[in-house]
Amino acid sequence: MTLPFRMMGVVNVTPDSFSDGGLFLDADAAIAHARELIAEGADIVDVGGESTRPGAEPVSADEELRRVLPVVEGIAGALVSIDTSKASVARAALDAGAGMVNDVSAFRADPEMAGLVAETGAECCLMHMLGEPRTMQRGVGGSSYGDVVDDVRAFLQERMGHAVREGVREERIVLDPGIGFGKTVAHNLELLRRLGELTALGRPLVVGTSRKSFLGRILADAAGAAEPVDVARRLPGTIATNVLAYERGARVFRVHDVASVRAALAVTAATLNAQWPPSATRTRTS
Repeated sequence: MTLPFRMMGVVNVTPDSFSDGGLFLDADAAIAHARELIAEGADIVDVGGESTRPGAEPVSADEELRRVLPVVEGIAGALVSIDTSKASVARAALDAGAGMVNDVSAFRADPEMAGLVAETGAECCLMHMLGEPRTMQRGVGGSSYGDVVDDVRAFLQERMGHAVREGVREERIVLDPGIGFGKTVAHNLELLRRLGELTALGRPLVVGTSRKSFLGRILADAAGAAEPVDVARRLPGTIATNVLAYERGARVFRVHDVASVRAALAVTAATLNAQWPPSATRTRTS
């Protein structure tokens, strides 16, 4: 059965990602993990060699390539997204078989990125972020935005316009409001509540809430705990936010736990779309 959404499974080939840093730094481990995610239902495998967690330090293009290229090559045949803001890394990954560029800078970090995506015809994801990973959470507060949803929508519209002017076909663009990137808990929740306002941009919306710290803080508050809930216990919050995001119009979900979130979204889609059973030959009602 074809589901009305796409799952993007996360493969961090890094020593310092917030959720799984170091687990898949070895290429063979990363390839095996990517294949597991595909078996669980990942439509896209997002491979990244540079952490974008708050405060993360940048790595050189050579180091990033050393980490990601063997993994991209090792899962040839899958739809691979290369999570990078460097055009040189993106080009090498696309040459190795990737079909998508996930740029958290929305083509701001490297002036050659938009032209590369246009030239290759790759799909791309443009994301909203204040500043850069090292600085995006510094000083973020209620006054960081006039209206966070309006500001994110205006930013994404401008970056999509830039990409199209550079030759990227609009139908190859997906947009990400950047949950957790330069935003408070309140900002993240406001974006999720009003996600439907971003569908007016006319492109599929990507949501990436998986295991993020704002979920840990919400779950801790609910339990009366002082410290955020550990990363390993944030799956319920991840599922809840993805279900809500689907209901509000998101159609691509970037997650670590593909099988669990995909199952929840399949039930959500069946409920909201009122299309069960999916075919005339299906008669079982239980």
